[in-house]
Amino acid sequence: MRRLLARRMKFHLLGAFLVSAGCAVLYKFGVAEPRKRAYAEFYKNYDPMKDFQAMKAAGVLESAPPK
Repeated sequence: MRRLLARRMKFHLLGAFLVSAGCAVLYKFGVAEPRKRAYAEFYKNYDPMKDFQAMKAAGVLESAPPK
């Protein structure tokens, strides 16, 4: 029973580190990178004036009433 806590602590700390690093890598490549690509693709062809005119025509903006 001697040093049982110390041995188990090393094992659990190593396991926790590996699990957290794995989760970070999975999040980066599973969520963050696809999100970055989606935003880049959206803004590649985005026309803010066209979007503004559409919102203005729909009456969304109070400061720019539709004509």
